[in-house]
Amino acid sequence: MPSNAVLEAKKAKVDQLTELIKNSVSGVLVDYKGITVEEDTKLRKELREGGVHYFVEKNTLLLRAFQNCGIEGLEESLNGTTAIALSNDDQTAPARILGKFAEQAGDDKFNLKAGYVEGTVYDQAGVVALSKIPSKDTLLAQLVGSLQGPLQKLAATVKAVADKKAEEEAA
Repeated sequence: MPSNAVLEAKKAKVDQLTELIKNSVSGVLVDYKGITVEEDTKLRKELREGGVHYFVEKNTLLLRAFQNCGIEGLEESLNGTTAIALSNDDQTAPARILGKFAEQAGDDKFNLKAGYVEGTVYDQAGVVALSKIPSKDTLLAQLVGSLQGPLQKLAATVKAVADKKAEEEAA
């Protein structure tokens, strides 16, 4: 039976994980077995740049933290080697970055297990679908671009009409 000191340390770790998960808007669980240290270092750098907190944690501690947060449905994914990626402000960043890495790594080397976005749990297929969604900034840029074209045409038409009226008044 574990000592009280060990139990208290585990409780403190679960409390810390619970806070991290509660403060996040999204998270993705991955099976990281088979990647090299170089690949892991590159992945961690990309995740840091994307504002994603990534770490390896024991499955039982993660399970307790998810239960404390009221997130159910990830129990089956909490087996084997597990790392978790959390984002506090971008709903798709963990899935997008890890999904891209998983595609490059190939089969059985780095696998997305499951995830959640604002309390909604997604299985592996759902996380893969989330990984295909562009970032919020990219989506906004696409929206602005699609609105800009018609507005430019409208402005050119209005200017042409104004120029034509000015020519007719001058004549």
